[in-house]
Amino acid sequence: MASEHTTGQHRVVIIGGGFGGLNVARSLRKVPVDITLIDRQNFHLFQPLLYQVATGSVGTGDIAAPLREILRRQRNARVLMDEVTDIDARHQRVVTESGSVPYDTLVVAAGVRNHYHGRDGWAKVAGGLKTIEDAVAIRNQILRVFEMAELETDADARRALMTFVVIGAGPTGVELAGALAELAHRTLVGEFRSIDPASARIVLVDAANRVLREFPESLSAKAKHALERLGVEVHLSQVVKDITTDGIDLETDAGRQHIPARSIVWAAGVAGASLGAAVERATGCQLDRLGRVMVQSDLTVPGHPEIFVVGDLAHVEYHGQALPCVAPPAIQGGRYIARLIRARLAGRTLQPFTYFDKGMLATIGRSAAVAEFRGFKFWGFLAWVVWLVIHIFYLIGFENRIVVLVQWANTYVARRRGSRVILDVTASRRWSDGSP
Repeated sequence: MASEHTTGQHRVVIIGGGFGGLNVARSLRKVPVDITLIDRQNFHLFQPLLYQVATGSVGTGDIAAPLREILRRQRNARVLMDEVTDIDARHQRVVTESGSVPYDTLVVAAGVRNHYHGRDGWAKVAGGLKTIEDAVAIRNQILRVFEMAELETDADARRALMTFVVIGAGPTGVELAGALAELAHRTLVGEFRSIDPASARIVLVDAANRVLREFPESLSAKAKHALERLGVEVHLSQVVKDITTDGIDLETDAGRQHIPARSIVWAAGVAGASLGAAVERATGCQLDRLGRVMVQSDLTVPGHPEIFVVGDLAHVEYHGQALPCVAPPAIQGGRYIARLIRARLAGRTLQPFTYFDKGMLATIGRSAAVAEFRGFKFWGFLAWVVWLVIHIFYLIGFENRIVVLVQWANTYVARRRGSRVILDVTASRRWSDGSP
């Protein structure tokens, strides 16, 4: 049974240490409440830079900060590394693998998972990029297939090893494809003797008719051009029909096309974390088609003013559409919830949550990006500098900002990538589960 706070103060339980949950906790630092933050990991992850880990630009520790370190000076907060299995709304408690934790106010910020649109079997051969483990696995795969290609004597097998497919041309897919092209076509050149990494094939696939379809069409065109200059093959209006260990099958205007590839990454959609279903069972709320919780204008679950949902797991309407699963809505929502909790404790009310759209950014390789802010569009080096400043600003921890800035400067000037070791992740699993 998890230990309980016994001060008699209002108990705030937060599930998830991402942008939403962490901003609730930090914004309540001077409020007389007892905060319990529960996460199955012991760190806050800066997800927007996962693709940088996957392509060796930064290390895992540069985009992850221990939750206990972040909250160490906040005496009204504690951290539990545990797995939430259910929510008991009737008795106001969170059920975990180790026991239960009672709450007066509950904040669910559990995030999202990869969504394969009914083809879950594809997950075995086309991993997504949502966790630090995903990023390390992709990095291992990328580096390993180059090593395998160096040993391979069959030309067709070598070509398949050196073909990388990214499915989904949203921000994650575009940024990953651009970084992959930088790595293969520039960074690794000259390091092998039997192969030329510059001949690697980077393929970006999407069923839509343009990349970054959330952006204005002019910026989508700029992004596509920047990708093609990096050597990325952009396949649009093509539907993935099958994914196997041998490659992918696409449905094109000319018929079915097979692309032999040993490295395939899924970036074509997300769905609400399984905890969304637990909220539905506990409260009778509705979920949208992606499994996200339909919340009210104050981010509470209908009929349960004591339960909030924030971040990627929350379906929040903005100009008739759901807010995207990116960091700014989670950050703003977390801060709003903290203000509302503070107002309630003081016997006051608060206006509904309103989202301030700070625009959209996406980077495409070295010194290239596209940006849009309230109708103002810009691209190229200026957009890349803005992207860099904003991402550095949002990194948790001053030390992380300095380290990542130095590493990016090194990557930019010398075209080097320092995190290019192949790790045996199974070794850590054996250690943790006690296996020999």
